[in-house]
Amino acid sequence: MSVIESHPSIDDTYPTRKSGEAALLYRQDPVVYGRPEDGPIDAETLRSYDANGYLTVDELLAPDEVETYRAELRRLASDPRILADERTVTERGTREVRSIFEVHRISEVFAALVRDPRVVGRARQILGSDVYVHQSRVNYKPGFTGKDFYWHSDFETWHAEDGMPRMRAVSISIALTENFVHNGGLMIMPGSHRTFVSCVGATPADHYKESLVGQEIGTPDPNSLSILADKHGIELFTGPAGSATMFDCNCMHGSNGNITPFPRSNVFIVFNSVDNACAEPFSAPGRRPEFIGARDFTPVV
Repeated sequence: MSVIESHPSIDDTYPTRKSGEAALLYRQDPVVYGRPEDGPIDAETLRSYDANGYLTVDELLAPDEVETYRAELRRLASDPRILADERTVTERGTREVRSIFEVHRISEVFAALVRDPRVVGRARQILGSDVYVHQSRVNYKPGFTGKDFYWHSDFETWHAEDGMPRMRAVSISIALTENFVHNGGLMIMPGSHRTFVSCVGATPADHYKESLVGQEIGTPDPNSLSILADKHGIELFTGPAGSATMFDCNCMHGSNGNITPFPRSNVFIVFNSVDNACAEPFSAPGRRPEFIGARDFTPVV
């Protein structure tokens, strides 16, 4: 495990939750660090990722692989030990599973997916370095009761509460059920990754306990969201089970609730560059638990 540095020597390039007014700040970091020859992503797709902040893979997993992961989802959600674990988050007001965190440590099935070259190879290529898992989880979003994930930049939270210094992380969301236009699919504002929204409101102690169910602190103000949406528009991602979306840590994204009968489950993995390891939080009284923001910076091999 790597030594964690304190903050006196680290400049806060992206201040947030420190002012009474929201602000839009220019991104100070590259988006793509690697080259086409470094991995499976071709030059045109890398250029598109640089411009828009995301890429899609129509069939990352074959149908038989998808069924393996679905079976593991069902097993995890029916295991009393998993349901009692603090890494399992249920929907507010129900016992329906919303998310299970650190799933690559709970399940060898998902641990193998993290190590799959189709997954980690793309992350290494985009970030131009070895990578470690900052966070992993499976999201269930059940039919009828699946709640929304409000608009947010993941980096804002990881910077403020986990101490991630710079924008050198990438997320991959792999669909394990079909994504329709009506069952709460992922929405991204393409190009929004070039702008950092500095949010208002101090971070309370143990904020993660509330934010995992429904985030309020660290969410952008309506005016900033309107400016970004007017400039960039909104892209809604649909596709079959086995498709995937990779997106930059600073993309403005969210998803609607699911009032249809059709669940929307996915596995979500965050890769951070080993050269961008987290230190102390920039805008929170203490670190979040390691199952949410990892402190083991061992590269994925």
